Amino acid sequence: MSSLPSQLHQFHFLWQVFYLYIDTSFNLESQFQVILQILEAFPVLTKTTRANYLKQFAYSDKVKILNLAIDNLSMSELLRELKTGVVFTPNVDHLIKIQKDKDFLQCYEIADYKVCDSQLILFTSYFLGSKIKERVAGSDLFPAFCRYHKSNEEIKIFLLGAAEGVAARAQRNINAKIGRRIVVEAHSPSFGFEKNEEECLRIIEKVNNSGATVLAVGVGAPKQEKFIHKYKDQFQNIQIFMGIGATIDFEAGKFNRPPKFIRNLGMEWLYRLLSDPKRLWKRYLIEDLPFFWLILQQMLNKYVEPFQDIKPTKLS
Repeated sequence: MSSLPSQLHQFHFLWQVFYLYIDTSFNLESQFQVILQILEAFPVLTKTTRANYLKQFAYSDKVKILNLAIDNLSMSELLRELKTGVVFTPNVDHLIKIQKDKDFLQCYEIADYKVCDSQLILFTSYFLGSKIKERVAGSDLFPAFCRYHKSNEEIKIFLLGAAEGVAARAQRNINAKIGRRIVVEAHSPSFGFEKNEEECLRIIEKVNNSGATVLAVGVGAPKQEKFIHKYKDQFQNIQIFMGIGATIDFEAGKFNRPPKFIRNLGMEWLYRLLSDPKRLWKRYLIEDLPFFWLILQQMLNKYVEPFQDIKPTKLS
C-alpha cells in the first residue's frame, strides 16, 4: 500500500488532468457534480483539502488578462442577461493589438460585454489563478443568440460584413434554420469602407430604414469594433451591437469550422491557418507569438500595462 504523501501526490497529478478534461467535456451545470464525485472517490483527502480544491472552481465576475478585464459569463448567462449593449469577443489577436492600438483599447473599454473568444485565453486564466467559466466565441454566440430569440419578434438582425453576396447567403441560411425572418437585411460593404465617411453614413441610413434592433458586424478586428464605437449613437433602433468576425462566412457556408473536439483543445487557430494560410499565416505565426511572453510577464508580476491614462474596468 502506498504512503499518504504518495497517494496525495497521485491525486494531485490526476486532478490536473481532470481539471482540463472536465472543463472541456462538461457544461457548467454538470461540472460541479463531477468534481464532487472525483473528490469523494479519494477518501485520503481531508475536508479542508477537498474545500481547497473546490475553491479552484470559484469564479470572479471579471478576469484580467493583460490589459483587458474579461466578463466571466457562460453562454447561457450572457444570453439571459443580454438585452441592450455592445458585445465584443476578445481573442489572442485582439489582446495583442490592444497593446499598441490605443483606439482599439478604448473601444473595448466602452463595451458592455467582453466575453472570452479563445480556448487559449481560457487555459491561460487557469495559470493566472482566476478561471474563466467558458469560451463564448462569436461564431458560437451568434447562432446561439438566434436560436434563443427564435420566437422573439422584437429581435430583428441586420448583418453587416463579408464579401459581396456572402452576407445575403448567410441571411437566407439563418432564416431557414430559425424558421422566421430574424435577419431582416444583410449588406456587404466595399473594401476599406470604414475610411469612406459617405459610405458609412449610407450604411447607417440603410440599417435605420431596415427596422433592425440588432446590428451584427463581421468585418474583422479592429475595424468592426471601431465602426461600432464611432457610429453607435447614430443608429436609431439598434439595441444590441455585436462584433462577430468571420461568423458571416461560417453561416453562409463559405468556410467550415473545425470539429468541436479540436476547438476544445484550443487548436481552432491551426485548423483556420491550414484552411486559409495566405491570409492568416502572419497573424498566427508572427504577430500573436508575443502573447506567451506577455502572459509570462503577467504571471511574474512584471507586465506593465500600456495606455495607463485610459480608465480601466474595475474588477469584482
